[in-house]
Amino acid sequence: MARIIAVVNQKGGVGKTTSAINISAWLAHFGQRVLIVDIDPQGNASSGLGIDYKTLDKGLYQVLVDENIRATEVIKAIRPNFHILPATPDLAGATIDLVATDNREFKLAENLKELEDLYDYIIIDNPPSLGLLTINGLVAAREILIPVQCEYFALEGLSQLLNTINLIKEHLKPELKILGAFMTMYDSRNKLSEAVFDELYQHFPEKIFRSVIPRSVRIAEAPSHGLPIKDYDADSAGSNAYRRLAQEIIFVK
Repeated sequence: MARIIAVVNQKGGVGKTTSAINISAWLAHFGQRVLIVDIDPQGNASSGLGIDYKTLDKGLYQVLVDENIRATEVIKAIRPNFHILPATPDLAGATIDLVATDNREFKLAENLKELEDLYDYIIIDNPPSLGLLTINGLVAAREILIPVQCEYFALEGLSQLLNTINLIKEHLKPELKILGAFMTMYDSRNKLSEAVFDELYQHFPEKIFRSVIPRSVRIAEAPSHGLPIKDYDADSAGSNAYRRLAQEIIFVK
């Protein structure tokens, strides 16, 4: 049965999608069968893996709103053991279209059930918000992975995110657990990075990954080429950081 991990942070610009792509790519490199689910209407995970999502006839939107369309019909292969369930621009309308639907918070979970035996990891890239799509991502997941940018404002919304997670555990998914948090855009020369790191330990004293993702031009460039960093610049510091993080995730159960 697949480990289903939601990568989530309601603040934009923290490296959430970049991390979802690169963690998934390294997991696949280590021989795991991986599916990345792009539930963000911006479609950045799709485009970051070379998928021209604007030209797709079907995507996750159709899977969520049309009971006759199965997820297996929409999945695209990046490599033999690395697949994506892509977003399309109309996913932005899913929140409205699902409002009157029964069990609307469980739509993604229902559609992932048939995929659980096909993959070792299902990584869900959520929107930078706490709306219905993100709730679907959290309810579908068993574990939550939180990227935190090394800047002061990145911590301000963390309490709100944790409150949302607790509400979902209380009312929708009691077994949901936090896998951990990790630092992104880290600059060891910046004293603020150290301060944020220290404060993050107060929120997650036993759930901080040792791997820290550095601030890197190469990481930022890779999505414009439709590639994860391991394929764009395998020997870069950013690539090695995501490799170590993927290894940690494999060994943390």
